[in-house]
Amino acid sequence: MKKKCLIYVVCYNHEKFILKTLERIPQILSEYYDIEILVANDKSKDKTLEETKKFVTKHFKYNVISLYKNLGYGGNQKIGYYYSILNNFDYVVLLHGDGQYAPEYLPDILNKFEEKEKISAVFGSRMLEKGSALKGGMPLYKFVGNKILTFAQNLLLDVKLSEFHSGYRAYKVESLKKIFFQKNSDGYSFDTEIIIQLILNKLKIKEISIPTFYGDEISYVNGFKYAAQIMIETYKAYLYR
Repeated sequence: MKKKCLIYVVCYNHEKFILKTLERIPQILSEYYDIEILVANDKSKDKTLEETKKFVTKHFKYNVISLYKNLGYGGNQKIGYYYSILNNFDYVVLLHGDGQYAPEYLPDILNKFEEKEKISAVFGSRMLEKGSALKGGMPLYKFVGNKILTFAQNLLLDVKLSEFHSGYRAYKVESLKKIFFQKNSDGYSFDTEIIIQLILNKLKIKEISIPTFYGDEISYVNGFKYAAQIMIETYKAYLYR
């Protein structure tokens, strides 16, 4: 019997990218998994919703939800993870609607769950392959900030992740049931908080190398505010440990 996998696509003002991103999801996934694509439009101010309705697929179940108000990056994720639990999925993958994280790597990410070791989450890392992030167009200030924050977080949490700040993630749904992700921030620090929850619950995270791509997508992250928030959460976890 095929494992059930939810590909949860978060999008906000992604009218220029969302359709191309969905079309890049490998059809071969349907041979190995029972796939549903769920697009969550976080009350975009452009024509993102209209563009999502143009997507047609014969290989996957496809649904779109349009949130009644903007719930934020973390709040949007909570919806998808609740959905995956309530509908008895085995895995849920977070995919960004702007195409910054290559959908072509979905098979590589999901295949890691099939290995013998017990893995609770698989993260796509832009930092595993030395120099690839800068070659892929990551701005130098983001690269340096990423490295400094990841170093500090590894030190405080006593782990060895190559990157804390990739948004390309897959979770085993059984593992999501063991953590209180609903208590996390509705903002961008959600990603760090869920890593902390996995670590504190001794749930294994696996990383794979992914390419870096920066194009015309718009970032809504306030870098200084984000850095402060995640370091506060990381230090709280350090004190808890």
